[in-house]
Amino acid sequence: MPRKIIIDTDPGQDDAVAILLALASPEVEVLGVVAVAGNVPLDLTTKNARIVCELAGRPDIKVFAGCDRPLRHELVTAEHVHGKTGLDGPVMPDPSMPVEHQHGVDFIIETLRSEPPGSVTLCPLGPLTNIATAFEKAPDVVARVQEIVLMGGAYFQVGNITPAAEFNIYVDPEAAEIVFKSGRPITVMPLDVTHKALTTAPRVEAFRALGTEPGRMVAEWTDFFERFDKEKYGSAGAPLHDPCVIAYLIRPELFSGRHVNVEIETQSELTRGMTVADWWHVTDRAPNAMFMGDVDAEGFFDLLTERIGRL
Repeated sequence: MPRKIIIDTDPGQDDAVAILLALASPEVEVLGVVAVAGNVPLDLTTKNARIVCELAGRPDIKVFAGCDRPLRHELVTAEHVHGKTGLDGPVMPDPSMPVEHQHGVDFIIETLRSEPPGSVTLCPLGPLTNIATAFEKAPDVVARVQEIVLMGGAYFQVGNITPAAEFNIYVDPEAAEIVFKSGRPITVMPLDVTHKALTTAPRVEAFRALGTEPGRMVAEWTDFFERFDKEKYGSAGAPLHDPCVIAYLIRPELFSGRHVNVEIETQSELTRGMTVADWWHVTDRAPNAMFMGDVDAEGFFDLLTERIGRL
């Protein structure tokens, strides 16, 4: 039985690769894709989600527009990383598939109510605004969630948008706090993991060598956003953050981590959006998340290349 998932996303080149991985993998069934404001504003993330579904040959996937701003604060975006469209790099045709009329948050609520309890996994790849809004609007659906597997946060790598905070959590820390206090099983792919999944030249060439349109797009997207991270970190390539979420659902053995307590800082001006992970168990706070710390990068890229090659 494939695992039923809802992808909540703010594409973003790495989000796009994650969506392609999911749509190429029989282990997961994508019930819908919900866009959120994050890397770029909502109109662009909604457009980009449809572009990616069409690239995968799946115009049948339902794409919804969710929240256009964080719960309590102004939106912070990341055009400096992803370009003004969010999918800068190759020239992409405008999508022809429609956006669903229903609000993305209502889709999440309705799906969790209609599917059997404990059968739907939420996969947030961006700020957690939509998920938190659904949980606040319909508290009855929280207990029906199978698991939340998200990309966000950091502990040893600390921050990438401020010295203390990772982008997805920083954009909407109040939403993150609601999700982390929800009591549902949570698996976190923080920068500690994603910064070990770097696109090296041979890995990018492997995508290009697939000789397919999705393979070429993935190579050109990584070519684009790699430049920013190489310059910033002095690394051999750029981290492919969001595909780690989908890879975990397909091959969990690629990842290792610890079940620890994770608290979200919402008050401090200095460390707002920080994910305070009790990695060393120095408090008596109850563990609430599987916080990943390592990834088999070779295995991860082998999986990614093989699956993108199926499209």
